[in-house]
Amino acid sequence: MSSIYNSCDIFHKSPFGAVRAGQQVVFTLRVPHEFGCTTPYLVLRRDGGTPSLFALHPLESGEPDEHDLFCLSLVLDQAGLYFYYFDLYTGYRKLYRGALGEAYITTGTGEEYQLTVYDAAFSTPDKLKGGVMYQIFPDRFCEGRVKPMPFADRIYRENKSGEPYFWPTEQVDGYLTRDYFGGDFEGIRKKLPYLASMGVTVIYLNPIFEAHSNHRYNTANYLKADPLLGTNEEFAHLCDEAGRCGISIILDGVFSHTGSDSIYFNRECRYPVCGAYNSPDSPYRRWYDFSASYPCGYRAWWGFDTLPEVNEHDESYREFICGKGGVIDTWLSLGASGFRLDVADELPDDFIEAIRIAVKQHGQDKFLLGEVWEDATTKFSYGARRTYLLGKGLDAVMNYPFRNAILSFLRGGDARVCADAIIRICENYPGPALNTLMNFVSTHDTERAITALAGESCEGKDRYWQSRRRLTPEQYEHGRRLVCLAYAMLFTLPGIPSIYYGDEIGMQGYKDPFNRAYFEWGSTETRILATLRNLAALRQRCKAFASGRFTVSYAQDGVLCYERLSRRSQAAVCINRTASDVQATLLGKDVVVAPYSFEVRIE
Repeated sequence: MSSIYNSCDIFHKSPFGAVRAGQQVVFTLRVPHEFGCTTPYLVLRRDGGTPSLFALHPLESGEPDEHDLFCLSLVLDQAGLYFYYFDLYTGYRKLYRGALGEAYITTGTGEEYQLTVYDAAFSTPDKLKGGVMYQIFPDRFCEGRVKPMPFADRIYRENKSGEPYFWPTEQVDGYLTRDYFGGDFEGIRKKLPYLASMGVTVIYLNPIFEAHSNHRYNTANYLKADPLLGTNEEFAHLCDEAGRCGISIILDGVFSHTGSDSIYFNRECRYPVCGAYNSPDSPYRRWYDFSASYPCGYRAWWGFDTLPEVNEHDESYREFICGKGGVIDTWLSLGASGFRLDVADELPDDFIEAIRIAVKQHGQDKFLLGEVWEDATTKFSYGARRTYLLGKGLDAVMNYPFRNAILSFLRGGDARVCADAIIRICENYPGPALNTLMNFVSTHDTERAITALAGESCEGKDRYWQSRRRLTPEQYEHGRRLVCLAYAMLFTLPGIPSIYYGDEIGMQGYKDPFNRAYFEWGSTETRILATLRNLAALRQRCKAFASGRFTVSYAQDGVLCYERLSRRSQAAVCINRTASDVQATLLGKDVVVAPYSFEVRIE
């Protein structure tokens, strides 16, 4: 029997996915004549509201008496999340969402469909779409020139092949975050031709501001580059040189907390200023929440006393971040092209909206990315549904749902489950956000791709277990093939593929800090790199990868096929993660896809 309704089929719902406020949406049901349905209803509710009923009207089907067609045109003027299902009002039949958008019929309840309505003016930078991102953990990429440690409590790692120190914990005076390999702005600048050869168009840098840990998420001075990386002027020079290579740079903005060892808090008294910890009269005192009810006397991020949380509602703090001459203005004026917001789901929506205004004052081509680990449209935190993807907050988010789906599929999961997870994000996210998502399989917060795909799980294992653990030669070869499949998906799915530094040469490593080793510049692994360069060339040749609609053509067991369709170009992809040859039809051409391989056809 033909589909009665499928939200992924533009015959049944047009347009596909999220819509702009004020944009017409057309729903069409194809109801079997035997149901005797005369007036089906769309049952629609705005998030947090009560349901409303909208009658669908009969259409002439032009077909034999097998089906009755019913149609409804609807315009929703208010941005927000809407949820719906259909009631056929015959036999108590209702239509709820099933896998891949296909409706299933039930007399009970089920999962409602989601319709995201976003601000009509929402747009994201076109120059990013169709490009390639490269993530760099600054201390571990490339040392451009040797320089003395700027602070006495830093440990310099002359041997670049050494494993990052991991003992004891950060909460005592140990080595976990105190060893530095010397990566700097000059090293990145020298490697710009290498990055350009991979088709990289945007670099995402983990924090670069002065801080007293090698990860630099405990900011000490928002307005100054960490001296080990270089000066503000050297950063500006890097941005200028990158721009000449067609590469923009976005920075990590850590605005939910600072370091205790900072000019703002100054618990360690490193700085000759009156920090919030030093006196109630400090100009920074109101940025923080001091109370005897907290174990350390002040509100700290996840209880870490080295990371005092800031009060994002404080107007002086907001002005410092968003105002003229503030953090955002300073770094964008130096040449940065945007920010990635650390723990965006822990920042108030109105603060994110203020940050967006500050970013976009430097041009609509500036980018605002957020760290969100779940579906960003349905995210619920701090007692409220988050609104940061409705057009007035973030441009896009880090795409953990894609990562989870890809890794699960390539490790043996069913292709249909993977396809459904992907299609849900494509349905729920506004088009401007969908096409600028940061797609990745590994970052500084996860296991490296090859380790995650071919190694043992590290869940429940301590750092001593993770230390120096490497794949066997057989595991490595299998993992290498799977890494290529993973990146083939990243490069061809909606969004921007992001390469975590070192993935292209098969660097291994479990979680922090083992995923943050120094780049192995002497590596002889070139096969993954060659694959990434070919994929980047395909993205440049086929504009459908920039913003084309995503459709699944086949998903079963270990084989996934999909298409990207735009007005001027189209592409078809087959991912075969099985141990056997697979026959597939891509844009009308029959092809054989080898085991653990992929094929991409473009027109």
